Amino acid sequence: MQKLSQKHSWAILAAGAAIQVLTGLPAAWGVFQQPVMEVYGLSEQGAGYAFGILIAAFGVGCVIGGFLQDRKGPRCAALWGTALLCGGFFAAALLPGEKGGFFFGVFSIPAGLGTAFLYPSIQSCAQKWYKGRKGLATGVIGGAVGLSGAFLTVFVRTALKGFGPVQGIRGAFWALGALTLPVCFGGSMLLVDPPPEKPKPEQQGKGKTAPPLDLAPLQMLRTKQYWLCAGAVCFSTPAVLLFSPIILKLGMERGLDETAALWSVVLGSVGSAAGRLLMPMLSDKIGRRPTDLILFGASLGLSAAFLFAQGWAVVAVYASLTFCYSALAAVLPALSTDLFGLPHAGVNYGFLALGQSVGSLAFPFAANLWGLETGRHWLAMGGAAAGFAAIWALQPVQPPRPPKEN
Repeated sequence: MQKLSQKHSWAILAAGAAIQVLTGLPAAWGVFQQPVMEVYGLSEQGAGYAFGILIAAFGVGCVIGGFLQDRKGPRCAALWGTALLCGGFFAAALLPGEKGGFFFGVFSIPAGLGTAFLYPSIQSCAQKWYKGRKGLATGVIGGAVGLSGAFLTVFVRTALKGFGPVQGIRGAFWALGALTLPVCFGGSMLLVDPPPEKPKPEQQGKGKTAPPLDLAPLQMLRTKQYWLCAGAVCFSTPAVLLFSPIILKLGMERGLDETAALWSVVLGSVGSAAGRLLMPMLSDKIGRRPTDLILFGASLGLSAAFLFAQGWAVVAVYASLTFCYSALAAVLPALSTDLFGLPHAGVNYGFLALGQSVGSLAFPFAANLWGLETGRHWLAMGGAAAGFAAIWALQPVQPPRPPKEN
């Protein structure tokens, strides 16, 4: 398999896309929410926290998986991710209904960690193979993440009907584990970093060119660029993650029947895929910072419109918000390597993803603590405005000066 990857770099993108189609749990959580509440005895708030912990575990897992990926290679990190993700599916299927309080530990945490081990290992590996077209690499793989929401929605809905109302969600977890194991294992085995490049003649000798940017994690953490980027990641979350767990309920409250409300999840996944595919490629042409400014500005306007949306407008605005949110997430790996370099791409991305962990827990906690319903929209607007300001203030990291010639 290693020879196939080295001979055909497209195999890296194909393997990454195949894996990511099965990992878009956040985008499809709306279809999990109600059956999880019914089978495991969780309240709506409890199921919402199961979702928030899944996202938070993703952020923490990006750091751990990034270290593993940088030290042991993408294949090792991805195989561990496969084991954790499949373990979460199988453990949830086996969990007794009266032990629903353990759902966070047996599913949310391992599934979040597993997804995190897989995502940055795939993204950083693909960017190393496609150095000159990082937007293309992240876009193809990110597009698969977006389509994952639609795939999982259809898959889980089919399982719920096939296995019946009592065992439906358990059957869905069993089936997801059985499908994920061979696909993710096979794809992980294809992941390998490209061979090191030989220096070009014009790059040899002292003082010919500035050394490439290569910030280790501790160096990155001491830059203001890191805190601005991590803050922007945090502030991007409320526009979608405050509403993803309740989107079916929200759609029905605003005039849609259940089938029509389900289109919020499906078209949201399509919007997510489009954002992840198109905007990283646009960022290759106009730059990461202008792209992010456009996306945060659009997210601010859409969050305001979402406050008043009724009927099918709920579906349209939510799909547009998922486009912006997913596009911001997809541009992040390339923005990270632009700012801090490629050698430590996995773990540096992981530290940036901690912003998502903070946002996924802090904003829902604030909304529940303050009893906000309509106020969720105000939190989303405030987050988009703060994210715009953080990216506006972002400037490139100054590369180290080349050593002086004697």
